[in-house]
Amino acid sequence: MIVGSLRVRLLLREARSLKDRRQIVQSIKDRLRNSFNVSVAELQAQEHRQIVVLGIAMVSNEAGHVRHALLQIMEVLRRHLVAEFVDHELDV
Repeated sequence: MIVGSLRVRLLLREARSLKDRRQIVQSIKDRLRNSFNVSVAELQAQEHRQIVVLGIAMVSNEAGHVRHALLQIMEVLRRHLVAEFVDHELDV
């Protein structure tokens, strides 16, 4: 069993309130779950309206599959229109 994890930090410059932030984060989490069949959780900075830290996990029987999927997720987040990709930590 191969377990991969990805921790990403995003910046939401356009989030004017915690409600805006919540809507954006929920949309990102739902899209990742539906598109990549991964587990997604918000990890830190939940009180800050412009910083988001997401933890993403995936399990498979092939390391290459996990790494490829997590790299695709990073690319999707880099191209996100509202959330600015700041940094990441990838572990397989």
